[in-house]
Amino acid sequence: MAVKPKREASMLDNPIPWPDGNRCAVSITWDVDADSGLNYYNQDKADNLVASQSQTRYDPLIAVPRLVKLLHRLDMRQTFFFPGWCIEKYPAAVDMLLKEGHEIALHGYLHERPNEVSAKDELYWLQRAIDAFERHIGKRPMGWRAPSFAFSKHSLAYLIGEKFTYDSSLMGDEIPYRLHHETGTMLELPVDWTLDDWPHYMHNRDFRFTMPISSPARAMEVFRAEFDAAWRHGAMWISVWHPFVSARLARLDAVVELIAHMHKKGGVWFAPLADVARHVERLIASGKWHPREEHLPLYESPIPEFEKVALLKRRGAGRRA
Repeated sequence: MAVKPKREASMLDNPIPWPDGNRCAVSITWDVDADSGLNYYNQDKADNLVASQSQTRYDPLIAVPRLVKLLHRLDMRQTFFFPGWCIEKYPAAVDMLLKEGHEIALHGYLHERPNEVSAKDELYWLQRAIDAFERHIGKRPMGWRAPSFAFSKHSLAYLIGEKFTYDSSLMGDEIPYRLHHETGTMLELPVDWTLDDWPHYMHNRDFRFTMPISSPARAMEVFRAEFDAAWRHGAMWISVWHPFVSARLARLDAVVELIAHMHKKGGVWFAPLADVARHVERLIASGKWHPREEHLPLYESPIPEFEKVALLKRRGAGRRA
């Protein structure tokens, strides 16, 4: 009689039970930025950056249809984050994803960075993005990812106020956790730069981002190592990929090989983030599992320790005078 290999002890202090006894959860998420960020960061000249227009519009015109076909063949449903402006400009891409049962989540309006604008402007862009989402999709979004992970000290309160179920911008764990604000709570489905394709592949002077371009094998070495650890310890693996970056031919071939590796390992729950959030909420409601909790904002800047430094500097300047 064959003896099953003993499961290694998890490094997770509070392992989460995944559906059907699976060892880990995988969400292959895609940020469909198209040319939203190109316009936001080059407001006076994006119309003249034609090569960058073509690179970023590869998203809705080539990459999304390619991904729809691939995910249909693999019988997978996943999450696609759209800026509200892209929902308005590229509705056909949104519709073909919805037809296949994929989740559409929100990713700003014009890929603006919330922590680089005023609190008033952050709320304006958020509500404008929600309006674009509702007008086309007919319901409010469950999920949010801050453009460039630029979650501000005001973001949590705004997202709770707008009734979002989950955020997927922060990097504080390898499993879901709960964010607390004085106005309420929401789930965090955490990500990390290690599973972002941007550092491996993105090279574009108009974005002021000129990384040495990795081979797909090098990028997958990182992504696969992170998956193997998530599988070993019972964690969650969430990619942050961009169709115009990772759905290029050689790179998407490598993605297919990575998915095959995941299937071969077995015990993997592939799910869109909305399904993960629902699963976590059911566990919490039933009392079967309780997430770690974190209260935001953590502090106000400058932190008090700098007040003493400033006082000493003032005293020193006074003595010299």
